[in-house]
Amino acid sequence: MKKIIVGIAMMVAIVSCNKTTEAKDFKTAYIDTNKLLEESTEAKDIKAKYEAIAEEKGARLKVEVDKLEAEKNAFQANAQKNGQAWAQQKYGELQQREQQLQYTQQGLAQQIQGQHGAEMDSVVVKYKKIFKDYGKDKGFDYVFGTGEAATVLYAKDQYDITKDLIKIVNDKYKSEAKKEVKTEAKK
Repeated sequence: MKKIIVGIAMMVAIVSCNKTTEAKDFKTAYIDTNKLLEESTEAKDIKAKYEAIAEEKGARLKVEVDKLEAEKNAFQANAQKNGQAWAQQKYGELQQREQQLQYTQQGLAQQIQGQHGAEMDSVVVKYKKIFKDYGKDKGFDYVFGTGEAATVLYAKDQYDITKDLIKIVNDKYKSEAKKEVKTEAKK
């Protein structure tokens, strides 16, 4: 009985060894996800969109900050003339407005960051589908990602398919934009 079990164990070991040698036949590739997002037209457009929003809203907020600074300067000039009671009251008001502007600025930054993050998350989901389709079409067994959350510590450059996928996602984004323009033109 023991000889049968040992024999079976040896056969399993031999079969296992044969399967590991077959692993060399896997077709693999990797994508530099950071580079992909840096060179993706869609990701660049999203980044530019939110930079413009931040700049516009920041400019409006800067007007309020400048106004407050001017009032602070006037306060310092008038504090001695108008007395201590006036100075204390006015100083409290200025501090309250300054704090409110800081809260507004923080809220604005969080709102923009949240919207940008949500839009980029949807792009990543879309790109994952593209990666999967590309991998299937090209016959890859595995497609790895490098970048912030690297899953590849080393790979030969010949396995880098990042450029191919940058072209694919940019072409797909352009074709989607053309479809939107045609749809809007029909309205």
